[in-house]
Amino acid sequence: MNMLEIIRKKRDGLKLTEEELKYVVEGYVKGEIPDYQMSAFLMAVFFKHLDEDETYTLTEIMARSGDYLDLSDIPGKKVDKHSTGGVGDKTTLVVGPMVAALGLNFAKLSGRALGHSGGTIDKLESIPGFRTSLDREEFVEGVKKVGVVISGQTGNIAPADKKIYALRDVTATVDEISLIASSIMSKKLAIGSDAMVIDVKVGSGAFMKNMEDARKLANLLVKIGKMHGRKTVALLTDMDQPLGRMVGNALEVLEAVETLQGHGPEDFETLCVEIAANMLVLGEVYSKLERARMEARKVLKDGRALEKFKQMVEYQSGNPRVVDDPENVLTFASNIVDVRAQDEGFVHHINAEKVGMAVVMLGGGRTKKDERIDHSVGVEILKKRGDKVKKGDVIARIYASDFQKIQKARELVEEAYHFTSTEPAKVPIIHGVIA
Repeated sequence: MNMLEIIRKKRDGLKLTEEELKYVVEGYVKGEIPDYQMSAFLMAVFFKHLDEDETYTLTEIMARSGDYLDLSDIPGKKVDKHSTGGVGDKTTLVVGPMVAALGLNFAKLSGRALGHSGGTIDKLESIPGFRTSLDREEFVEGVKKVGVVISGQTGNIAPADKKIYALRDVTATVDEISLIASSIMSKKLAIGSDAMVIDVKVGSGAFMKNMEDARKLANLLVKIGKMHGRKTVALLTDMDQPLGRMVGNALEVLEAVETLQGHGPEDFETLCVEIAANMLVLGEVYSKLERARMEARKVLKDGRALEKFKQMVEYQSGNPRVVDDPENVLTFASNIVDVRAQDEGFVHHINAEKVGMAVVMLGGGRTKKDERIDHSVGVEILKKRGDKVKKGDVIARIYASDFQKIQKARELVEEAYHFTSTEPAKVPIIHGVIA
């Protein structure tokens, strides 16, 4: 078998066999296939796509590329969640403690930043001392003891995805449906959860820019989950503006803590409650969604979810004072610059991808594999869709470590804002559910 022939075959739009896909994945993991050939293969897939059969097969191969994380010795149901990636999406940091506070085990392996979207592991690493690399025993013990653990890809779980994921991030091959589906589900199948809720983002800041593609991806993810006996629900959620107000690693941890304290942004809190409610129903804690929503809101208001977050931080060696004094425990960039409106009227929409790219450009994301990121930088969104502004009003705030990068970041944020003379219609945070 020859990698050049496989690249050519997919470039020409032909279907690959299981043996060919296995050759590609195993060869790349072993280091026998170099980055430049794998990049060419990914670009061929980006333009010619994989059909459902190829996607199912690729998912299986990647899931079997490493160890299986058996969670069967953890009592009770285990429910996972995943987001397809957005801007300002710190949902896992809030949802995990919420469901754990209500008795549902949350065992989560998360990833790092991908393209313009942030990564949960990068965000957690902005908490001083927080360990995101746990072995299997620590991971399982943490779920038993605390009820919620969020770790990087533990041990040898889906190593093929881990390696391919990093390459996709720096080769402009992120937003392709079959690659997204196989990446998500290979990790999920390698972890012994009973069910999963998948947050499929749609809009300017998502990898799925339109509803048609988002529904296609959501249906594919639900099919793959059910084929493997996992209860799976997909939510289609809005990403035509950043989620919440903070974008950037430490800033997003700050907003997550504020939300757990009971005073987070409305759109972000609404999404967290909806995801948590679906998880609680899949985990059989409650039989009805409305009851689950009500209980999820309660744990945000009465401090139980906040206490679970604190317990998780302590278990993973982070500074627990982040719960009580986040503004002094977290590090924020020293150069803070206002972005002012170049027009007047109502904010019609905010191109979330441009905001995400501004954060990447400031150093809060990666442009090369294994690049170190600056957890302190980011963008604070002060005016959101529907807000009325005058020319010159402060609409956003940039946090930068390198003063020379501020001007380009400001230009990107200014370009992200679109104004109209009339107030835009309200857009729900949840567009639909596929179950």
